[in-house]
Amino acid sequence: MGLFCYFHHSSPFFSTLIVLLLLKEVSGATFTFVNKCDYTVWPGILASAGSPKLEATGFELKAGSSRSLEASTGWSGRFWGRTNCNFDDSGRGSCNTGDCGSGEIECNGAGATPPATLAEFTLGSGSQDFYDVSLVDGYNLPMVIDGTGGFGTCASTGCITDLNQLCPAELKAEDGGACKSACEAFATPEYCCSGEYNSPATCRPSMYSQMFKSACPKSYSYAYDDATSTFTCNGADYTITFCPSSPSRKSSRDSPPMIPEPKTKPSGSESFTGMGSGAGTIQGAALSSSWLADMAIGGDSSIATKPSLAFQYASILICIVVLSLVLS
Repeated sequence: MGLFCYFHHSSPFFSTLIVLLLLKEVSGATFTFVNKCDYTVWPGILASAGSPKLEATGFELKAGSSRSLEASTGWSGRFWGRTNCNFDDSGRGSCNTGDCGSGEIECNGAGATPPATLAEFTLGSGSQDFYDVSLVDGYNLPMVIDGTGGFGTCASTGCITDLNQLCPAELKAEDGGACKSACEAFATPEYCCSGEYNSPATCRPSMYSQMFKSACPKSYSYAYDDATSTFTCNGADYTITFCPSSPSRKSSRDSPPMIPEPKTKPSGSESFTGMGSGAGTIQGAALSSSWLADMAIGGDSSIATKPSLAFQYASILICIVVLSLVLS
């Protein structure tokens, strides 16, 4: 490393390499949608206020196919899957679950009609990305988020369980094709965390949110479920998989949960009901005794790439390049 230290002051090529290595940090992220369901899914996309629209706001994703979209740094928004859709040749139509009400394949700034499984993101501007999978607006199909190429915790999250098969009769929707949240089904302040229950101290997990949490322990189950449901990463690209066949190996089940400070969520996330405002906690005893505890997401511990290790790799690469230039 002595030769590296000598050249890094004198070679302009060194500065260029550093800039190239840091470009990923400031260039946003690539979102790749993968459909592993045995049926077609129509992803819907909603950018939050102040974030630009992506290349598409809705599209068709046939079974076994994928599609990628680019988002700029600081982008914030949500994704979901629409099912049992019927669109004509002009793109006009609707979906049985997750419909955005636009009457078209493109959602054009409209959000999902509950119940729908949601993937929510806020990309950092030179800071951490925040992401989660939310069941606060109900559930319609399994979904998992995986981050690649970043550093930090970067844990996978989502819900691989088919909650439609476990949904209580009072929450069933669309002939069993979706499962409502208790808030949507009963519209009471206790279930909706509204009115006098609009705080982490007063709005506690219900038997319905505990059912969701036990089946999908890393997903948001109610509005103040931040402590075990919000995840972070730096400089990653993300894959959103519908109907994942098995838990991702990159799991943080045994890692400490990310606990954001109250009232400090990145701007643009306030309009998303799935990103609760506050550091809510889940009663471990209640969850462990739930009748659905055996359905929890499995997997190995998260493989986090530490910044110091990444810098060492970058330094070695730079040394090799500089030496090759000097010796050529």
